[in-house]
Amino acid sequence: MTYEQDRRYAAWLSGPGSAAAEIVAGLGYGAVVLDIEHGTFDLADLDRFIPFLRGLNLEVLAKVLGPERGPIQQALDFGATAVVVPHIENAAHAAAVCAFGKFPPLGDRSFAGGRTARYGGHDDDWIARQDRGTRVYPMIEDAGAIEEIGDILALPTVDGVFVGPSDLSMRRGRGAYTRSEDDFADLRIVADAARAAGKPWVLPAWSTSEKAFALENGADQLVLTMEHGALMAGFGAALDETNALATDHS
Repeated sequence: MTYEQDRRYAAWLSGPGSAAAEIVAGLGYGAVVLDIEHGTFDLADLDRFIPFLRGLNLEVLAKVLGPERGPIQQALDFGATAVVVPHIENAAHAAAVCAFGKFPPLGDRSFAGGRTARYGGHDDDWIARQDRGTRVYPMIEDAGAIEEIGDILALPTVDGVFVGPSDLSMRRGRGAYTRSEDDFADLRIVADAARAAGKPWVLPAWSTSEKAFALENGADQLVLTMEHGALMAGFGAALDETNALATDHS
């Protein structure tokens, strides 16, 4: 059965698997996060996989290799809907790095006459459409970033923010992320700042408590599950079911 897709709900993909993409699209997910930073994507994969995902009517949030010009521009040139930029240290760092996702005079993105330009030239209207239609999301996962989140969200080259709860907990001195009261206090800082700025925020929400928080606090998109976790849950459920049956028949 195929369900109507909802862009508010995303799946986290760690590799360029077409079956996984088709499954999440068919189930009704409307977006995917590509973990280029920690996953198994190379440039050839992205060149093929991003247009495939867009053909499945999925928004593509590309979490790039790092806060650098090359990875940001490549993901956008391949056709990503948004770039998620990890390891943003503070507002000044965000101003320098997020500029690579917008064309002059707004930012400092370099033009490539490839897929997004239909392999041809461009004009001022095309530049304006690109700047409006593609999003730049710095990750809030460093202490300096959350301390200066209002200034980050005020930047004209920033369209919203994407939370990295695990790194944020460690970099705020709490150790491993446990969904503690202090963890949720940080998430509330992000949600409130995004609401005040009138810009979206995105949360990887693996647990019920995170999903509830994101829905209650107006997250624009929720990343509901990650590929490896979904595989483990599915394989584990089949094994648990069979072990229970085997116990009943022993």
